[in-house]
Amino acid sequence: MMIIVPVRTTVIVFSVVMTHVSRHVLTLTPPHTCAVRTYQPQSNAYKNYYYRSQLTKEDRRVDAIDAAKLRSEFLHVLRAQRSSQVPLSVEFRKPVANPLYQETPRPNFSEAMESCPKADIPNLKDLLKEENFYLMTESGEQGRLPVLILSMKESKHQRRPAVVFLHSSYKCKEWLRPLLEAYASRGYVAVAIDSRYHGERANSKTTYQDALVSSWKKGDTMPFIFDTVWDLIKLADYLTHRKDIDPSKIGITGESLGGMHAWFAAFAETRYAVAAPIIGVQGFRWAIDHNKWQGRVDSIKAVFEEARIDLGKSTIDKEVVEKVWDRIAPGLDSQFDSPYTIPIIAPRPLLILNGEDDPRCPIEGLEKPTSRACKAYEETHCLDNFKLIAQPGIGHQMTSLMVKEASDWFDKFLKQEWLVTRNIV
Repeated sequence: MMIIVPVRTTVIVFSVVMTHVSRHVLTLTPPHTCAVRTYQPQSNAYKNYYYRSQLTKEDRRVDAIDAAKLRSEFLHVLRAQRSSQVPLSVEFRKPVANPLYQETPRPNFSEAMESCPKADIPNLKDLLKEENFYLMTESGEQGRLPVLILSMKESKHQRRPAVVFLHSSYKCKEWLRPLLEAYASRGYVAVAIDSRYHGERANSKTTYQDALVSSWKKGDTMPFIFDTVWDLIKLADYLTHRKDIDPSKIGITGESLGGMHAWFAAFAETRYAVAAPIIGVQGFRWAIDHNKWQGRVDSIKAVFEEARIDLGKSTIDKEVVEKVWDRIAPGLDSQFDSPYTIPIIAPRPLLILNGEDDPRCPIEGLEKPTSRACKAYEETHCLDNFKLIAQPGIGHQMTSLMVKEASDWFDKFLKQEWLVTRNIV
């Protein structure tokens, strides 16, 4: 297990037994240095990581970043693609009978999600309140944001913490039901949406890939990450005005593509008070510079193949990757990349959960964003609000351990005070 946290004290070493599979040893070092020794049970050896925020010329420039200005620049990019603003409105509908999955074979079970901590409540499903509706976030068909909310039926209408859950590529909000039920059983208002060109916003198994190719061709949409972040900003508008939600206690998490959505939403929208992106945070520029972009490219390869052909290339190369990102998600590998957007989430609690062997989110690519985040959280005197966990032997996969860590993170920062006010603890 690799865990990275920022510290300002002398070297301290903690040894904790997490599971029968792995043990981690945490090394905390002087200012702006994150050092981790990761125990590898297979080889009975330690692997050392040192993430230092040296004051390089580039880091000095990062120190001078105005968080509000960077968010404003990002919102400008988002707004540039909106044809018109529409009033935020809700249209209620029936539950989806046959959710659309854009992958074959269709997934039917997630051990990781099913392992999520759940309250022992008899007849839980009978006690859950389910809401299905569209939230209008902009004009056009993709501006109809499908929302699914689960919460416990209660006679006392008190404000509760909420968590937004975001699915991975080619899935849909209904896939997240095990997580929604588990969190709802524990007192949360659990929220899920369909990302752009997924679920109810798709009409075939190729809708998402087709949208990516169209974005490359026309440059009039941003289906990879950015358009869904616009929806999440509008969703925050809606959630903060609900009478059953504490507007100061809204968390956000997601898996893979959903993890990227959670990361960027937390960067762009400060009303997301706690974030726990799972297998989503990565260094896009780092991957290009170190020839480690293949894993991410393969996940949405159709758009890169189309770009390769249009650019007259025989193979997908660095230039193709750069041009695609610049076209479909402007700034993704530059000013909006993780070294700049992760640190300014501080001081809000941020837990990054990755696999140590993930080819789509190479752990080495997180050195710069992590070291800068360590410095940012230290300077805001919130050292306990940042953590990165990289699970050994795990590639691009959400695990039960990640689900449990995310659950504990939200409980720590969103739920305990709420439980105390209700005399539950």
